[in-house]
Parts: sequence; structure tokens; C-alpha cells
Amino acid sequence: MTDAPIDRVRARIAAIFGQWGRGTTLDEMRAGFAELVSHGRRPDMRSLAADGVPAGWFGAGDGVILYCHGGGYQMGSLVSHGALMADLAAASGTRVLGFDYRLAPEHRYPAALDDAVSVYRWVLDQGVDPARLAIAGDSAGAGLALATLLKAREEGFPLPAAAVFLSPWVDMELRGESYETRAAVDPLTQKAKVGMMVRAYIGREGDPSDPYVSPVNGDLAGLPPILIHVGNNETVLGDTELLQARRRCRDFGGGSGLGRHDPPLPGLSRVVGSPGIAGADRRLAARQDRLNRPLTAQPVPDAFRLRVRGLPNRGNAACA
Repeated sequence: MTDAPIDRVRARIAAIFGQWGRGTTLDEMRAGFAELVSHGRRPDMRSLAADGVPAGWFGAGDGVILYCHGGGYQMGSLVSHGALMADLAAASGTRVLGFDYRLAPEHRYPAALDDAVSVYRWVLDQGVDPARLAIAGDSAGAGLALATLLKAREEGFPLPAAAVFLSPWVDMELRGESYETRAAVDPLTQKAKVGMMVRAYIGREGDPSDPYVSPVNGDLAGLPPILIHVGNNETVLGDTELLQARRRCRDFGGGSGLGRHDPPLPGLSRVVGSPGIAGADRRLAARQDRLNRPLTAQPVPDAFRLRVRGLPNRGNAACA
């Protein structure tokens, strides 16, 4: 038995991302991404400038989650990820702050990281208690969030209480075997396409091994607890496996190693909202209770213990 809304969104994602290749221009990529989000919700957002960076608040609550949107450092915005951030705010009972960092190739590295660090510093300057602060992101946004943690530590800023990464892209050296083994089932992030994004972000002379470019190469000791979600059929799975190897992780689902699952939708399902998908999300809710189980080594504060009902089901690992 098939689920028509899910099938439609899956086909829509495959049709757009499956056409991307070495000859795809940035304008075509951005247009395709815009097409994906054209049917998405437009939740309420309180706009502001955070140290000069366009930003927006979603939801309400005492704590803050600073969210870095994905999009390969070339796409994405407060608009494209607004529904996801609003859902995250509702699920966690915490305010979510998103921001529009500068995109490549118009603004190459370190522009995005500079913007992220500026916003992080701005949040602290507002008097937000680091114990009530988390940082999160999806795909490239997760990599940006991890790089922000490294830079914040280097500059002596207080670190947040926790981090949440969705399908993290943290290795611009593209070392994961999953780029080959999952290529046939993941139309979103084929290795050739990702290689184009790397060059757009750092330029042909840039160093992909730089720990602020590939934050998995950084010193991960002393960072806050990290909760990771990734699908078993995603080509970026290898990034999570490498991150798992670099940092002590335990399974968040009760077994050993990294819990992985086959989500019914690719990773951008919440961003490309479509009529009927909310019902599919509710059917996934029963599998999200693992997110509420405590981290044994260094518990995530209750304010950030996510009870996610709107995000796609993914494998997960808690890293201490």
C-alpha cells in the first residue's frame, strides 16, 4: 500500500535533484530549490538584524536554539527553512533563531562562518544563558554549526548546552563510502554535485581539509553533547560515521553503534511541505520517543530534549 502524498513529494524531489550534474548552473540549482519550497508553509517570523545579519525568531520559550539552515552553502534561507524552524520551536518549547548567512559563490568561505559566529556572539550579548542555548542545523548547516562551535571555543566564548545535527555534511574531503554505496537511492546529494558545492564554497585554491571547512577534522574534545539524525540511505551517512569515529558516540536507541533507519522521505521532506504530509508526520511520531531518552554521559538540559513530531524519522546517535 502506498502513501500518495509521500510518493508525490518523493517524486518531486527526485525529479528536481536528479537532474543536477556537472553542467548544472547555480541559477538552475537555486531555481530548483525555490521550486521545492514553493508549496511550503510560511510560519510567523519576527524579523530582526543580529549584528547586521538578517535573522528571524520562531516560536516562544525561555531557551534559544540557534539554527543554521542547509543548502550546500549556496542555497537556503529563512523562507526555505521557516517551517522546519517553526516545527522545531513547537516541538521543543524553545525559541528558534534562524539567520540568512551569506551564500557562495558570491561570498566564499569564510563569509558564512563569519556570519554564524557574529550571530552566535549576538545571542550571548543579549544575555542568553549558555545553559539555555543550543545550536542546530541540517546538512551544510550542521557543518556550519559544528564549525561555529570550534570557532566559538577558539575565541573564548561560552559554549552552548547542546547541539543537534540533521544529516550533517561535515567533511568536504568527501571521504565517505556512502557517496558510492547510496548513490542509487539518494538523488539529493550525489558526489559530483557535492564536489561542485565544495568548489563554490572554498574556490579551487581552498583547502577542504581545513577544520573550519571540514569541521570533522577539528578538535572535538570538550564540545557540548551532540544529537545526530541521519537516514541509512543518505549519501552523507559517511559524514556521520566519520564524526562518530572522531567522537565517542553511543546509540540513542538502546543498542550498540549508530542507530540508522530508512526514512520514508528524503532529508528535505519538512522543507518542501506538501498537502497531506502532516498526516504522514503524525504516523512517524510513535518512532520519535527515542529522542526523549536521557544522554548518560552529559545530559542535554530538559529545555532542549526534543519531542519531535514534525521532523522526518532518522537514525540517531548521542555523542558525549
